[in-house]
Amino acid sequence: MKGSCCKYNSSLKELIKAIDHEPAGTAFIIDEEEKLCGIVTDGDFRRMLLKGKSMQDNLSKADLGDYVVAKKGESMEELLKKTSKKIRIIPIIDDAGFLVDYFVYRHQTRFTPIAEPSLDNTEYRFLMDAFTSTWISSRGKYIDQFEENFAKYINCNHGVAVSNGTVAIHLALKALGIGEGDEVIIPDLTFAATINAVLLANATPVLVDIDKDSWTISVEEIKKALNPKTKAIIPVHVYGQACDMSSIMHIAKENDLKVIEDCAEAHGAEFNGQRVGSFGDISTYSFFANKIITTGEGGMCLTNSAELDDKMRQLRDHGMSREKKYWHEEIGYNYRMTNLQAAIGCAQLEKIDELIERKMQIERDYKLALDDLGIIEWQQEFDNRKKVVWLVSCLSDKKEEISQQLRDNNIDVRPFFYCLSDMPIYAEYAFSNKNAKEISAKGMNLPTVENVDYSLVRDLLSRI
Repeated sequence: MKGSCCKYNSSLKELIKAIDHEPAGTAFIIDEEEKLCGIVTDGDFRRMLLKGKSMQDNLSKADLGDYVVAKKGESMEELLKKTSKKIRIIPIIDDAGFLVDYFVYRHQTRFTPIAEPSLDNTEYRFLMDAFTSTWISSRGKYIDQFEENFAKYINCNHGVAVSNGTVAIHLALKALGIGEGDEVIIPDLTFAATINAVLLANATPVLVDIDKDSWTISVEEIKKALNPKTKAIIPVHVYGQACDMSSIMHIAKENDLKVIEDCAEAHGAEFNGQRVGSFGDISTYSFFANKIITTGEGGMCLTNSAELDDKMRQLRDHGMSREKKYWHEEIGYNYRMTNLQAAIGCAQLEKIDELIERKMQIERDYKLALDDLGIIEWQQEFDNRKKVVWLVSCLSDKKEEISQQLRDNNIDVRPFFYCLSDMPIYAEYAFSNKNAKEISAKGMNLPTVENVDYSLVRDLLSRI
């Protein structure tokens, strides 16, 4: 525990190193004799900064506040009595006052959200590094690092970080020259960002049905919707499931169409052993707070084309010349990500495989708890596809009863997206939607958080 201890008169820079060393996000403060004299949590540290302290300022005893200790040998019952909503970390000392261990009590969350970001001291350390560097806007080492490392993870040559997933799709469309008079085929079951980006590009969306088993865009319906105005396809890897990219790329090649993969919900998913996002001309990602990895808000465009990479970078930065500052060669946009957001993204990317596996295990735990009830149909697995879990997605004829039962007991549950064609503002773009309507009506998403009480969920659903 030596690395998590800090002298009471240390600088805040030394303090944050001690906090970062300890998984509980706490530094244990010791005096001249190395006896415990206080604790400082990461929350305390943030409050010091907000009150005006700098990283060079020294910690003082006045910063320590009140804390509770336990003596070595105290029982678990005695330790629990000392905890409260405000006191969750109890240092354990010996008779001489030296720190020997600590106890952390994690209070039961009264509300189970649909999702929450997995953040720890790595994100905090990278964020503080970006913060103290003063590079807090759209330039800095973390942007370059995030673009390069995420592109490498997906197996693409180039990454262009942007401010969110919606503008990523719009930027891709503009870079590919898709605009007025062009038709873009998209699935009817997707979040509205997909169709909104097409409309923002002044192109015409064509909403086609989905495959009933995979819930992704139907290859047969794509073929039916083709006409001379068709210029692009946006396959959406919905709810972590990969689309049939072999067939889609074959159609695109035969008809000289552009392909933009919408991978907002499928970081790390695979088709035929190849990660989604590496098939099309451009792929787009969202890093919203509930996604598999997050930057708070944020997005990315990936491509293997150096020409498209250069085009997207220019459009992302107001259409400014890459060689001549403040010389604008075309109408562009401010779609840039900040270095602060990218710092969080770099930290998230270091553990992306762990985060994916955690969510997959959560789905397996749901299945173990609920399968024998016979009221839920899980998202299907396919031999040539490796799906990932964004949210635990499933179908049920008792969707409304299940949703109400869970919500009444403070467990969040979300319906699937509405069919885009069901909404009046998009109805005119409908081509086909039979399966999409059925899946949307029966679909729901269960929480993918660490504190799911599967026994409680089973008990609640067994009453239906």
